[in-house]
Amino acid sequence: MVIDMQYLNKLKLIIATGCTFYFSACTMLAPEYKRPLSPIPSEWNNDISKKQNGSSIDGNNVFTMPWKEVVLDEKIQHVIEIAFKQSRSLREAVANIESAKATYNVQNASEFPTISAGLSGNRGKTQSSSPLITQTYSATVGVSSYELDLFGKAHNLSTAEYEKYLSLQENQRSLRITLVSEIVTAWLTLASDKNMLELSQSTEISAKKTLDLMQRKVDLGVSSALDLYQAQTLYYQAQADIAKYKTKVEQDKNALNLLAGEIIDDKWLPEGLNENKKYLAQVPTNMSSSVLLNRPDILSAEHNLKSANANIGVARAAYFPSISITADKGLVSAALSHLFSGGATSVWSFVPNLTLPIFDFGAKKSNLDYTKSQKDYYIAAYELAIQTAFKEVADALARRQTIEDQLDAQNKLVQASKNSYTISNLRYKSGIDTYLNALIAQRTFYAAQQTLISVQLEEMTNRITLYRVLGGGEE
Repeated sequence: MVIDMQYLNKLKLIIATGCTFYFSACTMLAPEYKRPLSPIPSEWNNDISKKQNGSSIDGNNVFTMPWKEVVLDEKIQHVIEIAFKQSRSLREAVANIESAKATYNVQNASEFPTISAGLSGNRGKTQSSSPLITQTYSATVGVSSYELDLFGKAHNLSTAEYEKYLSLQENQRSLRITLVSEIVTAWLTLASDKNMLELSQSTEISAKKTLDLMQRKVDLGVSSALDLYQAQTLYYQAQADIAKYKTKVEQDKNALNLLAGEIIDDKWLPEGLNENKKYLAQVPTNMSSSVLLNRPDILSAEHNLKSANANIGVARAAYFPSISITADKGLVSAALSHLFSGGATSVWSFVPNLTLPIFDFGAKKSNLDYTKSQKDYYIAAYELAIQTAFKEVADALARRQTIEDQLDAQNKLVQASKNSYTISNLRYKSGIDTYLNALIAQRTFYAAQQTLISVQLEEMTNRITLYRVLGGGEE
């Protein structure tokens, strides 16, 4: 097809003029974006010692380091990798991101003219004394109803959709960080409950031996039935704990399987919680609160704010005229064989359309007021996200400040209660003291061991909590 170059030059001039108005008008109607000031102190108030045991991470790079440098245990790492592939929550997030990306691409395409080509034919016969058969063929190429973006409406719509897309991307990053934290916590909880189960079983065995011995003494008449009943209390308490922790172990496995998205093989599950093993690196604590601005949930809130800011420009553009253009250029011939030869006739059309808003009973003003209130809403949401993040970090740091002292004290309590039980039991066997004192000492030792396991779990989960609330790290 031969296309009139003069027509194409006119079309290029129209598009170029529209682009000039487009880029000059975008900043005219959309407000200049300014990040709100952080409504939090610049530093956390904590007195944590700079000395940190075990592996550590440079505070300046905590948000750019891989999660594998925080999670040190290979079994936990493997479960996390499974979850990244199989987690339905992540799949849902990815689907949402792809939908947002497609929406943005559709909106972005509206900023450019749609050029289409067409080929048609018409053949007819007149009903008269001298019937006449007529036929016409035409081929055209042109711009179909392109709206000149003189006031940045289409551009601001694209910006709003793009910011929504970025917001969903940050939500996915937040979900991955949360998933890492939840899997680590679930895996360590399973290990802790296995320790609790093992402790209950060993206590039951010890209590059963004492109970059998007490039963023989009662049968021989050298001990009272009260001693027998007292021995039974610890034995049955241990049996109840065994049943409880067997249930918890199975529930922990179910929770871990749900997080991972598939059944985890037993070889990747913990045998127990080993206090001498470094499952997690120590997360740094001497940093400014400004690092929270890199948290994905806060970045997501900021992208929503930017989207709302762009929507104000869209609402303002509604007050101004909209100009759309429909234009085409083509050839017409009475015979299809002559359509692209010298026998064809050139045809063209140029149809500009101007729409000027005059009176709409306040609809445009209401829409503009709505977009402004939405921006205020997202400013508040952004500031609340920062304040919430600051509280989460402050809470985690407050626990970090005391957990080491509690763990040290609990270890000493376990040793002291063990010594007390050993001596009390020897005094009972020597006939110096009553069985009740030996039983109380044994119960204290049992409870101290249970608390120690709980504190050990809390110390490790505090590390992964700090990793999460500080914004995690990159892959």
